[in-house]
Amino acid sequence: MPERVGFAGLGIMGAAMAGNLLEAGHDLVVHNRTRIKAEQLTQYGALVADSPREVAELSDISITMLPGPSEVEEVVAGEGGLLEGAKEGSLIVDMSTSSPPLARELARTARERGVGMLDAPVSGGDVGARNGTLSIMVGGEEDDFERARPLFEVMGETVVHVGGDGAGQVVKVCNQIVVALLIEAVAEALVLASKAGVAPDRVVGMLSGGLAANKILEVKGEKLLSHDFIPGGKVEYHRKDLGIALAAGREYGAALPVTALVEQMFGALVAKGRSDWDHSALLTLLEEGSVDGAR
Repeated sequence: MPERVGFAGLGIMGAAMAGNLLEAGHDLVVHNRTRIKAEQLTQYGALVADSPREVAELSDISITMLPGPSEVEEVVAGEGGLLEGAKEGSLIVDMSTSSPPLARELARTARERGVGMLDAPVSGGDVGARNGTLSIMVGGEEDDFERARPLFEVMGETVVHVGGDGAGQVVKVCNQIVVALLIEAVAEALVLASKAGVAPDRVVGMLSGGLAANKILEVKGEKLLSHDFIPGGKVEYHRKDLGIALAAGREYGAALPVTALVEQMFGALVAKGRSDWDHSALLTLLEEGSVDGAR
């Protein structure tokens, strides 16, 4: 008998991921703090739950896709949370970007109650969520991973079990370091080119064909050229992710000096009122800091 799936957290990413599960024929129970976002999925067959606890009560596998660690802790382990309603033998899969220590703590708590738990954050942004081409990095027990794999394969293209509890979150913050530093590097190159009188679109085309080719040029190139900063990945969330990375660096004794610098650059964007802009808006900070002002 197919397992019923619960999904809590229907933001930019979560709504698209839940939609792909529904399209693939999964029986889905959904919840979102803003109820109307959950109700939008009822036309595709989803059942709306009034709380995370009810999601777990009605599901065999419950998935979360939430903004950060505090929301994950509240929805999973707080009052009215998933663990209050989870049946023995059920599974919770947190696909949010959260902290490795919290992932380990929640997994321990869940298993004490006879409930499995995976940390399975994703990369690929809103485009990957819509297209079902996310990269999914999974921490937790092998048996739980295999149980959830059919769901991961609907939502993602690259699905890897990277280790034990918390390992998925470690790999995700590594991913976020690389993404942030690449955005900053591409933005620096485009500002230099523009100041020197070279058309930025030609720079993007040239870089894309050489050793400097990278996914940021492919996915964010048009945003950088057009200054269209409608968010795929928000500034505030990427700043949060780098904060998690820096905390992990302190925990494990890893030096992350450039990560610290870019985290402060995201902080400057937040101070300028751009927290809900796309993270490629790092470009604007560099433009405004250049001689003779912005573009």
